[in-house]
Amino acid sequence: MNQLHANILGEGKPLCILHGFLGMSDNWKTLGVKYASLGFEVHLIDQRNHGRSFHSSEFDYDLLAEDLHQYLKQKKINKTSLIGHSMGGKTAMQFACSYPEMLDKLIIADIAPRHYPPHHHDIVEGMLSLDFTIIKSRKDANNQLEKYISNVGVRQFILKNLYRTDDNSFAFRCNINVLANKMEEVGENISGTDSFNGDTLFLAGDKSEYILPTDSSSIQNHFPKAVIETVKNAGHWLHAENPVDFFAISEAFLTK
Repeated sequence: MNQLHANILGEGKPLCILHGFLGMSDNWKTLGVKYASLGFEVHLIDQRNHGRSFHSSEFDYDLLAEDLHQYLKQKKINKTSLIGHSMGGKTAMQFACSYPEMLDKLIIADIAPRHYPPHHHDIVEGMLSLDFTIIKSRKDANNQLEKYISNVGVRQFILKNLYRTDDNSFAFRCNINVLANKMEEVGENISGTDSFNGDTLFLAGDKSEYILPTDSSSIQNHFPKAVIETVKNAGHWLHAENPVDFFAISEAFLTK
């Protein structure tokens, strides 16, 4: 049985955090330490085909939610709170609907329960373009990616996936070949009839267009107790762009 890799911080009530597309658990380490200081046992989880977790040719939100279910069973966790960003937010939504009895509180970061057309083509094309037989440094990789990805912050985010293999060459931790073929699945919605009636918080970046005013009705249909709040001065990576406000709002929700 494939098991998800996780970095576990602190002791107390379980809190699982799921990263977004092409991310990894390390993206949440700074905030994870802060949540641990509140008395949570924080599980920073790598989803399948990401980070240090297993690779698989199968990839959809039912599977990702089941991966989390199996992880919690293996860790003997009967109930957890859950934070999910972007793709991880979709996984979190599906898990909440599939296993409501295992969920305390749910936080969804900058994603709505609807379909999103594939829109990471430049990033994926840039990653697929890297020839690791000739790339000898992170600088080499950065220079190659710059031809496809002009945003420095996005390039640095992607380069976090680089690691040295046993033969001292570079590779990506994420399974980019499978993820490139599954971009339509990444944009898919949860089932139209799924719902979760527990405490739910949706956080939207005020500079992001991932959660729109028109999404409020579908959010309420799937999550009747949902509250929608905005993180100021933040785009889609709101937890990294404004971690102070993100933490303050999420802390108030998790501890009330």
